[in-house]
Amino acid sequence: MAASLACVLSSGPLCAQAVTQPGDGALTPARIRHKPMMPANPALPSLFIIGDSTVRNGEGNGGGGQWGWGEPIVALFDTNKINVVNRALGGTSSRTYYLNQWPAVAALLKPGDFVIMQFGHNDGSAINDATRARGTIKGVGEETQEIDNLITKQHEVVHSFGWYERAMITEARAHGATPMVCSLIPRNTWRNGHAARNARDYAGWAGQVAAATQAPFLDINEIIARHYDEMGQEKVKALFIAGAGPHTSLAGAQTNAFCVVSALKALPTDPLAPYFSEAAAGIPPADLRPLPPVVGPAPLKN
Repeated sequence: MAASLACVLSSGPLCAQAVTQPGDGALTPARIRHKPMMPANPALPSLFIIGDSTVRNGEGNGGGGQWGWGEPIVALFDTNKINVVNRALGGTSSRTYYLNQWPAVAALLKPGDFVIMQFGHNDGSAINDATRARGTIKGVGEETQEIDNLITKQHEVVHSFGWYERAMITEARAHGATPMVCSLIPRNTWRNGHAARNARDYAGWAGQVAAATQAPFLDINEIIARHYDEMGQEKVKALFIAGAGPHTSLAGAQTNAFCVVSALKALPTDPLAPYFSEAAAGIPPADLRPLPPVVGPAPLKN
């Protein structure tokens, strides 16, 4: 897949096709304000991509060698047909994005637009502390927790990870947009020789939200992990920035962008199919059929 990816991206631009405007939406205190991306041509439909730093890292220009997949994925769309607007923001969880960033994105949505969301990496943080206060209640239920937020100094009702994703799906549809849910990208974590999956937590919960709301689900957690298994642990190291947690290098971000498009192509009906660029033509649909069981050596006979 990595060799094919290099060919796929060689004919397209690397960074996001969009224009910027001064910062909008409330930001958590102490966060660096950056210029949010805007649709380059308001007459076209727009694909808004939202999430955390694994989708857009910093200014989206590769600072510190770290890239999110929302930048190289632009090369895989025909920007004469659709705007690709990466509104992800590093450090956000589904909760803080919904509260601080989502209102500005929702205000831009129009009928015929699309939203791809990917959250989970930061949702496991503390629900209330003096540094981030960004955690969510685990799962997809209706449980709540009332807090006096130590950062905002406001009373707040905190919901589950699934609740915030459902809220954004509902509100996107109210504006006539089509929401799609991504599972979070896997980290460079290995168990028994295989890339670790998150099917029992945030990736699985994202899938449950998508199923409950009948939103298209892009299980890139599993798709990317299978690719990592094929590459092997040593080769996967080049796709990450050492000591930077889940943050990917340019090669890693390109790989993840490739896998997002592969996931889109695997949908029974891909709503973004008319907008792919020629660079995406060679990307095959993801194969998520169950993997065969691992067969160990036959037991020794006495």
